Amino acid sequence: MTLRIALAQINLLVGDIAGNTRRVLQAAFRARDEFKAHAVVFPELTLAGYPPEDLLYKPHFLNQLELAMKDVAKQTSGITVVLGFPELSDGILYNSAAVLRNGAVHKIYRKQELPNYGVFDERRYFQPGKEPCVFELEGVDVGVTICEDIWLHGAVEQAAEAGAKLILNLNASPFQSGKCKQREQAVLQRVNSTCIPLVYVNLVGGQDELVFDGASFVMDANGEVVYRATKFSEALDVVEFDQQADSLVALPGKMIQSESEVAYVYKALVLGIRDYVIKNGFHGAVLGLSGGIDSALTLVLAVDALGADKVEAVMMPSRYTADMSVEDARLEAEALAVEHHVIPIEPAFQAFTGLLADTFAGLPRDTTEENIQARCRGVLLMAISNKKRKILLTTGNKSEMSVGYATLYGDMAGGFAPLKDVPKLLVYKLCEYRNGISPVIPLRVLERPPSAELAPDQKDEDSLPAYAVLDPILERYVEWDQSVEEIIAAGFAETDVLRVARLVDINEYKRCQAPPGVKITRRAFGRDRRYPITCGFNRN
Repeated sequence: MTLRIALAQINLLVGDIAGNTRRVLQAAFRARDEFKAHAVVFPELTLAGYPPEDLLYKPHFLNQLELAMKDVAKQTSGITVVLGFPELSDGILYNSAAVLRNGAVHKIYRKQELPNYGVFDERRYFQPGKEPCVFELEGVDVGVTICEDIWLHGAVEQAAEAGAKLILNLNASPFQSGKCKQREQAVLQRVNSTCIPLVYVNLVGGQDELVFDGASFVMDANGEVVYRATKFSEALDVVEFDQQADSLVALPGKMIQSESEVAYVYKALVLGIRDYVIKNGFHGAVLGLSGGIDSALTLVLAVDALGADKVEAVMMPSRYTADMSVEDARLEAEALAVEHHVIPIEPAFQAFTGLLADTFAGLPRDTTEENIQARCRGVLLMAISNKKRKILLTTGNKSEMSVGYATLYGDMAGGFAPLKDVPKLLVYKLCEYRNGISPVIPLRVLERPPSAELAPDQKDEDSLPAYAVLDPILERYVEWDQSVEEIIAAGFAETDVLRVARLVDINEYKRCQAPPGVKITRRAFGRDRRYPITCGFNRN
């Protein structure tokens, strides 16, 4: 007897119950009719989308979900459907998975391990389940678990003790660099402790700051991965299992070839931009193209995400902009075949400084005038964004956002920040990766010293440590919460560490006003890292 299980790695829209239901039915019909599967497994909280957040507080949202569940059950005869949904039972909300069969809900599993760290706050909404769920499928006892259940000893082992010979694990696990290996290691621990195969089905798509990479897989009872789905795109595949004596043997299936972590980060950024723009109904994207490396990367990401016809670049030189910056920006825009304009900001800058002349009388020039230049650009870009209904993409990176090297209502103005969680050194690697596919970013952009070009001969390293020093300090301080003493003990200069830590701390107010951006590291700014703005904690 060969058991055929379809893995539905699909892209959903949070709150779109009708649309999500249609996608579920399409995948279920295809799994049944085309692939002859006995069961089809969907990701965590499929009908609601993940994460539904405070939509879960709306009774009519939960009522519509209940009706959608019944609709799916009625329409999917001939195949067993395992589907994630928020379940309201006797006034208690659970993160659940339903086993749908013969027009009805056959069994329900309630997630036992509720993550409450990083981007997750499931304990805000759900109560944990306590019981295993094991159902019979073509003579095989199959257990169901959900996402976090595989990361800890408990739920999977409980299902095995209840007789399960196979585990179906439903997931909404966001991407971060290196996460796939961590997932497989967690599953390996569960497989080693139960000696039964496990099917891992993950969500794919962008949702605000999160990107779900898919990367579904199957691990056999010996701890070997026998199937890997594609990453960052939808997939509907079937895996087969042979029943031999008292065990179930996972047969080899499709194996997607591995790529570098830089390639995965690039694809995550592309998917994050595409889904944020499309799912929010924008007509395209616009951005300021400076001739620097950050805007160069943002432009090519946007083009890869949306297509050249949906992207617009604006060059806004000032009195301090080098001719080579304008030339390099033009060369990239032409290489990518995007609509582009040159709008000098000198007239606007003169108008603003003229209006402020009396108010500023007797005061020296300082960063105020630099910031006015950035805000002139922000006004122009937002006007184009409003008029053409294209989202404004900001171009700042994580290194800059960490230390406040950005201007509120200037270069921070915009609706989405693709590089918000991308450190500067990684920006260079991503550019090199993309140029390896086709050389669209001028080589000089990668070779020039980084500069905001808001003052004569300005360079980033005039006011910041070199990025080779800055980024490792930031990783330790922001992502790993190491103390100043720990970072100094690791070999970094005390003056650099103290300076960087102070800049991170005093610029929380800027980050709180920044647009959302794609999470790709262990700890991103936003929902992943929540610090008080007004704070008296001594970093030393």
